[in-house]
Amino acid sequence: MKVSLNYLGDKKFEAKTSKSSFIMDAKEITPVEYFAAGIIGCTGIDLAVFAEKDGYEIKNYSVEADIVRQLAVPYKFGSIHIIYKFEGDFDELKAKRYILSSLESYCTTVNSIRDSVKVEYTIVFNGKTIADKEGIVSGNGKILELEDGFGGACCS
Repeated sequence: MKVSLNYLGDKKFEAKTSKSSFIMDAKEITPVEYFAAGIIGCTGIDLAVFAEKDGYEIKNYSVEADIVRQLAVPYKFGSIHIIYKFEGDFDELKAKRYILSSLESYCTTVNSIRDSVKVEYTIVFNGKTIADKEGIVSGNGKILELEDGFGGACCS
């Protein structure tokens, strides 16, 4: 992967990837906010892909995060609580498996921070809270191999 930035002045950059480009305006959205959006975007996309792969459609879907930053420079993320809200024509176990497969195995951004950031999640599926502020089991340098049907992590 290769990315680059060209400074345009006035706290704006043109960001380029191998596929596209976009303008980062740090007066509007800070790089830390882009980073946070990338974290939940990564895991958010996973849920949609997993469901689609199984022939299901996700409806009324949103992902949000509450992030607590440390109080000293460099103000690193101390914890992140990711809240998933969605509907689908499948059972709660499958809904939780989709989320945990992403968080424990597939989402690059979450898996890049989990050794240093406390990661919790809440799942509201078909209007019912099926997980509330649960923590992921991996992290702190541990590598787990749990079965979930996707070749990654599992939930119970």
